Amino acid sequence: MGVGNKRTMSKTRRKTRDLDQIKADLRSPKHLAQYKNTKASEDLPGLGKWYCTECAKWYETEVSLVVHRKGKPHKRRVKQLREEPYTQKEAEAAIGLQTDNEGPYRSEKAVSTEIAMAT
Repeated sequence: MGVGNKRTMSKTRRKTRDLDQIKADLRSPKHLAQYKNTKASEDLPGLGKWYCTECAKWYETEVSLVVHRKGKPHKRRVKQLREEPYTQKEAEAAIGLQTDNEGPYRSEKAVSTEIAMAT
């Protein structure tokens, strides 16, 4: 196995749930229950009893979960979850794409073209 393959494997091995998935878990208990049901409790640390919803991680003991919740990585994740995600429209506007002919992104060229077509 080459160095590149090993590097790729390690990145995918520790893949956690994305922020949008975690936000869905926090909004809907049904969504969280559906995710938890996909995991066999025998395969999880601590038989799946202690779970940090914000970080999407299971812990061996209740003590380790409490220690985790007091730590910086957990607090950082909670702060990230409070921020509103960017919309597709905001992303397109940031690179200069116009998504519609309304609002501040409407160019003068588009207005003159519409007037010429109307006459």
